[in-house]
Amino acid sequence: MMKRSIRGDAMEAQRAKQVIITLLLSCCLLAIINPPTPSLSTKVIFDDEASIRINEQSDGGKSNQQLIITISHDDNGPLTANFSRVQDLLSIEQDLLSGENQNLSYDSPTTYITRLETPFNSWSEAFDSKGRDIENASSWSDVLQPTIEEGWCGKNSTNEEQAALETTLLLLPKQTNLGVACPSFSGSSPTQPPQSNEVLWLVWLDSESVITDWSELTVWCEKASENSEYNFEPAGVNMLFKKAENIAEDDLNKMILPSILILGTLLFIGLRSLKSTLLTLGGVGMVLFAEVGLLSTLGHNFSVIDGIAIPIIMGVAVDGAFWYTHSSKAKEQIRKILFIAMLTTVAAVSIALFSQIKAQRSLALVMIMGIVLDWAMTRFMLEDIYLSEKKSIKKPVLKPTIQKPISVFAWFWPASLIVLLCIAITAPAGVEVLDIQQFLPEDEGSLDDLQELRDNYMIASGTIVWIVVDVQGDDPQALQDILDLQQQISQHPSIISYDTGLIQTKLVMGLSNFDSNQSDTLDSVIENSTTSILMNDFRLIEDDVTKGVAIAAFIDGENADAALDFKYDVEQLLEINNFSGVIGGDLPIGAELAKSFENSRIIQILLAGFAVFITAYFITGSYQKALRIAIGTIAIGIAVDGLASHLGGRKVSTAPAVLLGMGFAADYLSHASVNEKRDRSDDYARWGAALTSLSIFALVVFSKFPPAQDTGQLLSISILLSALLATFASFLPAEKSDIITNRIPTEAE
Repeated sequence: MMKRSIRGDAMEAQRAKQVIITLLLSCCLLAIINPPTPSLSTKVIFDDEASIRINEQSDGGKSNQQLIITISHDDNGPLTANFSRVQDLLSIEQDLLSGENQNLSYDSPTTYITRLETPFNSWSEAFDSKGRDIENASSWSDVLQPTIEEGWCGKNSTNEEQAALETTLLLLPKQTNLGVACPSFSGSSPTQPPQSNEVLWLVWLDSESVITDWSELTVWCEKASENSEYNFEPAGVNMLFKKAENIAEDDLNKMILPSILILGTLLFIGLRSLKSTLLTLGGVGMVLFAEVGLLSTLGHNFSVIDGIAIPIIMGVAVDGAFWYTHSSKAKEQIRKILFIAMLTTVAAVSIALFSQIKAQRSLALVMIMGIVLDWAMTRFMLEDIYLSEKKSIKKPVLKPTIQKPISVFAWFWPASLIVLLCIAITAPAGVEVLDIQQFLPEDEGSLDDLQELRDNYMIASGTIVWIVVDVQGDDPQALQDILDLQQQISQHPSIISYDTGLIQTKLVMGLSNFDSNQSDTLDSVIENSTTSILMNDFRLIEDDVTKGVAIAAFIDGENADAALDFKYDVEQLLEINNFSGVIGGDLPIGAELAKSFENSRIIQILLAGFAVFITAYFITGSYQKALRIAIGTIAIGIAVDGLASHLGGRKVSTAPAVLLGMGFAADYLSHASVNEKRDRSDDYARWGAALTSLSIFALVVFSKFPPAQDTGQLLSISILLSALLATFASFLPAEKSDIITNRIPTEAE
């Protein structure tokens, strides 16, 4: 009867292995069929409700897909004052969009241009509104004579002229002689064109896939520069995100092979078995491929930040290998120890699933799934192999140490907690605002180019705040209310303005000012109005019905506090005017997330500690052990948070490292706390796993991608502190009741 039961258990275990290996291999196949396309942009870092609505409901206003091209002549000479060069660039615009000239056409197989805004096109429309044709003219005098005395900034200017003025101010350098665009400016004349040696184009790219490959614009710029006498250079924040994405991918490609070699070497030294080493590495690889395949198939959008999870999953995988091969505990006891460690680690990291930051939620999901799959691989696939290798290794028997009532080393536990608390207390306060600089190395030359762009151009020095207001397009009163709201917003001191000396105009773009009658509505007015440089149509339309309107406000792009104040002030203004809506934009949302993180980071750490306590108590049934694990986990969390501030500044991107550091602490403390008797073999297993994991993160420190570099640095320290703290905890006196034997459920429960 007993033999039949044992045989049945063995058959069930074998079937479980077959099911797991089949599922993992199937998911690996999915990774080949549906490979991930990781990206980096504000879209994958945080949720901006205003931008999401604009992207989904507007015509040609996809704010997150707007790119910049800087244009100059090969000799760096006059561009806009030279009429033949203006006509050349007008012709290049047409070739870019039409595709008739193969030397200048946009031939990307994955992306396409949905919209192009240039100063020359807007000037052409402005002259057309006065019956003048720039495309068929032979010189500037043909369109500038007779003189337009007030230029395009006068009270009697047409809508097309007002749009041309806005375009000139935004797409030409700040110190440009505006000429006919606004003769009221000092030194400008209505008989002269705007005069600049460089201009900007705005390009909107889109694709059939979720993520648009912005690097395709670089390919066209190189092609156009080779086939013309002009220099085309992609620029702006979105192109820098693409550069950061390339840096992260390059780091990952360079780190994979050294990580495998280092991990394999240390595993072989620690496990003393080539078979166990190779199977552990193979198991990690299968887990990574299976996870990627499953998440990609389920529609998960990977960011390059998720790549940070790879060394984490590799590091966690070695835990079980060392415990099964070096601990003197029985198989069932090791199972329970690893089960508790897995659950408490997941409990700590899972708090990030509720983060306001989309990238943190994504990284937490990838880490949690990897940790669980690592545990399942070890428990169901590799356990018997590790145990058989353990039997074959001849090593001296490690005698358990005699547990004294209170060991002298037990006093290192409270002392270490005090040291960790001091690290947290002495850390500088504050969180850096989430921006592109957090994703590029400090010595990256493109950051200097971005700063130069911001210094020279109004559109780059400012940042756009999107104000989405819910209104009905067929309501005449709504039209007047929106016009009044725009006027109120333009009075805010944060709005960028241009002053001619006679008039001051604020850069708030939305509905054009006009003389309306009682029957006019949003729909009727916008359908007959000119397009803006930012959007073809400021209405937000769903199912052919106008549901709202978007307003764009330009504010200082260097002042995060002012951007956040502006957001709050406009929200109050909407409430006062009985409007509903949302406010968005990269700077105000980034500043709000930084402030929210600053206010909630300690609460987040405490919640993670509480989750660990509940999990540990549910598993062990011991308040003392659960409390010990939770206290140590919280201590590591606040210390790592403080170290982040000490070592280079606390950032939103360091939050996952804090929670994962707590995860490692919960892991190692679980090992130390559930054991009733201290055993030196457990120390070997703990430190073998810790040092092997540490080697991976120490390698990540040398990456160029700042979030990976920060994570590697913080987790290397976290693992070292966690292993030390767990070692000190193992000297603490045990409870009298043998809870580990009588209470802990197996993972099957």
